Amino acid sequence: MPLHSARAQTAAQPRLPTTDLRAGMHTIKAELALTPEQQATGMMFRKEMNGNEGMLFVNDDKSQRCFWMKNTLVPLSIAFIADDGTIVNIADMKPLDERSHCAKAPVRFALEMPQGWFDKRGIKAGFKLAGKPFAAAK
Repeated sequence: MPLHSARAQTAAQPRLPTTDLRAGMHTIKAELALTPEQQATGMMFRKEMNGNEGMLFVNDDKSQRCFWMKNTLVPLSIAFIADDGTIVNIADMKPLDERSHCAKAPVRFALEMPQGWFDKRGIKAGFKLAGKPFAAAK
């Protein structure tokens, strides 16, 4: 969940519309968190996250994005992503941890996946993801 959003919440948000992203031969079904409310809630209170499912946070402007895990029950890995789909950096986040995890450069996108998803596939900073959100950002 984005660090700047500390709104009180007690229930998981309904599933959001999705888009397909590609990481090499892997397809990611990413829910789109587009509004401030959707981004404030993020993955909070969800009890599971399936294999190739994630949540893509999409913003209108580039900035120093930071996330935390307040009220988030599942371990996540987050990739901070440049406009062209290139991963800037990846961080692992522990459930219920309120420490911030920040992008190493201003970005518009952040992708949360089950913890270890990127590592298990050898995906690191510099890897380029493909998908409609990145093509539209150019």
